[in-house]
Amino acid sequence: MKRNHRLIPAVLCLVLLLLAAPAYGWSGRVCGVTDGDTLSVLQDGRAVKIRLYGIDCPEKHQTYGNRAHRFTSDLAFGKEVEVRPVDRDRYGRLIAWVYVGRRCLNEEILQAGYAWHFKRYSRDRRLAEIEMQARAARIGLWHDPLPVPPWEFRKARNGRRPVIQTAAAAS
Repeated sequence: MKRNHRLIPAVLCLVLLLLAAPAYGWSGRVCGVTDGDTLSVLQDGRAVKIRLYGIDCPEKHQTYGNRAHRFTSDLAFGKEVEVRPVDRDRYGRLIAWVYVGRRCLNEEILQAGYAWHFKRYSRDRRLAEIEMQARAARIGLWHDPLPVPPWEFRKARNGRRPVIQTAAAAS
């Protein structure tokens, strides 16, 4: 009986890759909500800072910032979530998809009109579509005729460019 010896190294490599690969996701309880798109989740007894992938919520001192924070807190604080890591940002935060049960927190926030699809870092078509639907329905921050994206607001706060913030729907 003749064996194919070339197949053995390929199978061994595949097995080693599967053993070395980190788990796709992990679960933990949300122990803190910093703002609308950043939360802390307990993993092995320590809080891990999570930045929600693909979205950018208004800053705390920006119109709708407090509402975005409250919305995220109401959906996730104290609840068991599944974290599906994507990357790390320049501040060391884990960038991830987060699920509360079967609901994707990233998508829920966007659908409620409390975030922009962060196109600079995400090409996700579903997130783009959800933002377009929220805009068309004028939900949340899209009720404001000229909402200021958080990246523009941050630039203005850092003294790089003035931003006109509308008075509509103060947080």
